[in-house]
Parts: sequence; structure tokens; C-alpha cells
Amino acid sequence: MDKTGIRDASTIIVLRDRDTRPAVLMGQRGDRAAFMPGKFVFPGGAVDANDHDLPASPLNPVDRTRLLGESTVPPEALSAAAIRELWEETGLLLGQPQHWPDPPQGWRGFAGTGHIPHLSALTFFFRAVTPQGRPRRFDARFFLADAAALASDPDDFSGAEDELSHLQWVPLSEARRFDLPFITQVVLAELVSHIANGAALASVPFFRNDDEAHLVSRLGGRPPL
Repeated sequence: MDKTGIRDASTIIVLRDRDTRPAVLMGQRGDRAAFMPGKFVFPGGAVDANDHDLPASPLNPVDRTRLLGESTVPPEALSAAAIRELWEETGLLLGQPQHWPDPPQGWRGFAGTGHIPHLSALTFFFRAVTPQGRPRRFDARFFLADAAALASDPDDFSGAEDELSHLQWVPLSEARRFDLPFITQVVLAELVSHIANGAALASVPFFRNDDEAHLVSRLGGRPPL
């Protein structure tokens, strides 16, 4: 895949009350945003240089193998970026208690809580490349996490930055009432199916958007021997 002009990015889907009334954390992008203005989205953004080589709990081996496919970005950096974006955009903390003495810029507030990124709480769930012709293009990896793994109050958004407004837990049964990007609708449909199925992911959907004849593929992978 030609990566010219495409930035690597990470998105996090935080799922709450999976067995009763499942809901996901979403917020609304500003009307003047260059990317998906006015849309309700999951927290996420581009991978930063400072997302590399951080102290963190280990990724699931299957997810790590899948993330390595067709990528030059370390799986740990992709995963850490999702946790950082969650922290920045919502104020919610997905971390494990551990002293972090010298964090890089962008992680200092997170480290100040006495936590390191909890990569073990993430499941690689979806991957999509922004279609051609958009003002910005991203190769986004979507990670799924359960709200029970949060180290902070899931209803406290007081630490959020101002990139997303109207932060809220959206019941899956009501999500279609919101102004959602097409790819978010696809991801939500996959999530509903996953919850109903109740089994581990056999593979991860990859919306390439670079070849109309092969728009969707599946990323598999087994843990290394």
C-alpha cells in the first residue's frame, strides 16, 4: 500500500455495560475541524514520535502479530497512541499503577497520575485507511477496551481537552441517531456482531480504500512460536 500522505493513527472504542445495555464512549468534533467536522467519533488521533519505547504492560501476542502486518510502526506505539488520545480527549485513564520517572512530552500528565499505559487491556479490533480525495488521510487502527479496565471514574471528563465536545456514553441501540462517519457506522456494526457472537476475534477487518476490487481484507495472525 502506498503510504504517501497517509499518517498512522490510533482510535479507541471503550465499551461499557457489555452484558446489559452496551454503550461506547463518543464525542463530537468541532464544526471547523479539518477532519470529519461536526461528526460524532471515538477518541483517537495520529501516532506521535513520543509514543515509542514507553513502559507499558505487554500486548496480547495475537494482536501484536496482527498489528505487525503491513506496518512499519511498532505495535506498542500504535497501542500507546490510542491510550494517550483517550487521556487527552476525554480525561479517562487506561493505565496500570507504576512509577514513571522521566516520561516524554505528551505523557507527563498521564505519568503524573502514577500509571503506565495498560496495553494488555486493548484488543486490536479494526483497521481502515481514509478514502482518497479527503483533505487528510489516516491509516487508523481501532482498539477495543472495556470500561471496567479504566483506572479513573468513567463519568468524569473534567480532565478532557477541548478537541471533542458532548462527551458521552452512547448506547449501541441509539447510535444511529447521531451524525456518524461512514466508517464509524461500519465499526459499530462489527461491534454489535462481536458482542452477539461472544467469541474471540478470528480476524480483524481491514478497509484499505486503495483498491476497489479488494476493498476489504481480513488480518489474521497467530502468536509467534
